[in-house]
Amino acid sequence: MRGVPAAPASPPPLAALFAAAARPRCYLASPLGFSEPGRVYYAERYVPALAEHVEPVDPWALSLPAEFETAREAGREHAFAIEVGERNATAIGGSQLLIAQLDGQEVDAGTAAEVGYAAALGLPCLGVRSDLRASGEPGMRVNLQLEAFIVLSGGFIAGSLGELVGRLAQLRGV
Repeated sequence: MRGVPAAPASPPPLAALFAAAARPRCYLASPLGFSEPGRVYYAERYVPALAEHVEPVDPWALSLPAEFETAREAGREHAFAIEVGERNATAIGGSQLLIAQLDGQEVDAGTAAEVGYAAALGLPCLGVRSDLRASGEPGMRVNLQLEAFIVLSGGFIAGSLGELVGRLAQLRGV
């Protein structure tokens, strides 16, 4: 029977990432790019609010809609999807922090996978869940494993974008 693999080195404390008012490179994991209202909120409210405190790494800018259409027309949808996943994995690996948008009856599967990947790499992970609906096991804001990965990475889940931005401002000392 295989044992649990060793955890990566402890993630850097959040305070260290934000020392001297630094803006760490931060991957923004979310499903917000899949719908028109989500794209508007993402571009006009979410990213600008976070950009005050982090250097956003925007996965929605890594792969253009025209690329998806070209792949579909060429019958390369699967191969292109793997390429998109690789682009996102590379972007996560090049980041210092991950912030995940966790709204929805169930957290988006891709967002949850990105959190797990970042946590496994040793990045601190933060989340924001403003959804009024219950999700996850009793006492948890989201699925217990997802919340555990976030907390064990040194992160937290905020109850709103405003709360998250406020906590980032405190970490930066601004």
